[in-house]
Amino acid sequence: MKLIELLELRWREIFFRLEAGDVVPPTLQLRTEGVMEAAVAAGQASESALLDAMEDVHRQVRGVSITSHLGKDWHQLYPFPQIPAVAHRAPVYPSTPD
Repeated sequence: MKLIELLELRWREIFFRLEAGDVVPPTLQLRTEGVMEAAVAAGQASESALLDAMEDVHRQVRGVSITSHLGKDWHQLYPFPQIPAVAHRAPVYPSTPD
């Protein structure tokens, strides 16, 4: 299996878990980020190619791009190789009658 195929599988799992409201184990996220860094270091992919591929997987799984979900400057909040593993906001219900 090529590194990009492995990354796509892992991104898919991460984004499926988030879409389902589940927790993403830190080990899954951190190891995936490590593979992203290794792919660039080994010359198998560029940062921009990996970010574009991750954006495609996010769009397929969650129905929106990372950019439309987090804004055009999301790269500043999540510099490469960080994965923007952001869950949906939880609903807030008033706890007092006022």
